[in-house]
Amino acid sequence: MKIGLVGFGGSGKTTVFNTMTGLDVPVGYGGEVRLGTVRVPDERIDKLSGIFSPKKTTYAEMSFCDVPGEHGSDQKGLSPRGLQQIRDQEALCLVLRDFDNPAIEGAPDPAGDLEAFHTECVFADLDIVEKRLERAKKEKATPQEIAAFELAKATLEEERPIRLVPEADLDRALLRGFGLLTDRPLLVAVNRSEGRAGDPMPEALERRIAELGAAGLTLCASVEADIAGMEPDDQAEFLRDLGLSASALDRFIRAAYGLLDLISFFTVGPDEVRAWTIRRGTKARRASGKIHSDLERGFIRAEVTPYAVFIEHGTEAGVKAAGKLQVEGQDYVVADGDIMHVRFNV
Repeated sequence: MKIGLVGFGGSGKTTVFNTMTGLDVPVGYGGEVRLGTVRVPDERIDKLSGIFSPKKTTYAEMSFCDVPGEHGSDQKGLSPRGLQQIRDQEALCLVLRDFDNPAIEGAPDPAGDLEAFHTECVFADLDIVEKRLERAKKEKATPQEIAAFELAKATLEEERPIRLVPEADLDRALLRGFGLLTDRPLLVAVNRSEGRAGDPMPEALERRIAELGAAGLTLCASVEADIAGMEPDDQAEFLRDLGLSASALDRFIRAAYGLLDLISFFTVGPDEVRAWTIRRGTKARRASGKIHSDLERGFIRAEVTPYAVFIEHGTEAGVKAAGKLQVEGQDYVVADGDIMHVRFNV
């Protein structure tokens, strides 16, 4: 999963990137996209690894891209180059400034910055949709494609993001490849000063974030970056002092998984215990393709054990003896925590 950190200049976006990735890239003006990958903590993987003692343990991963902010006299504007860099991301995290920054004129205005970003994305998407719709009509494209772009156009003209359109009403496969920004999953991170790190999100801002079909969290990136370098026990104590129950990374990962509707399934054995990330609702055959394309192509069946059942019986032999091993076909919907072994033939 690749999440692009975006925001206007001075929002502390690069500090958020450093907090999430443990890197120490320089903050300030820059033109390149920076990349960093973190493992997704999962106590279930820790437990399974302890049972199997594998040669290798592999956690799910989340990749962060620090997309350069916009600077100059028109701070709230997004350049064509900036828009393209944002379009390349699978999901977006908009960092909003909610702290005094001597390098930026004016008081922080997270609600205003959210509206500015949303408006920029709506206009950018509308430009693409109108051009494609005009061309589709000239080329006599399928009625389904024309209808999809007409629905997208009508949604954007109402200044609503396309992500709000239900799957049942819009065939998103027809929009694929156009990089529509308002159809990207969006997480909003309000970056605050240390003294307000544990304060709740203002109700009006929280409500507006929900209206945009996004999720939100608050953090103090500068403090969280220091916490990330501490020993675990010291981290917990420092977080409690700030009135926080978990680190920014843990809260971010939980929010992102919920927003993107992601789950994990596992493969286990003496060679490797590994977590695989899929969308909720993915069927067994397609999920097996995450492991290897040969498994999806030659899929025969999946032998499935829910995590809780495995822990109850302790071994694969114990699961089989209790008659709890599930033998599932290609249309089985994989559940969070399933331990899966795929039988295939190619």
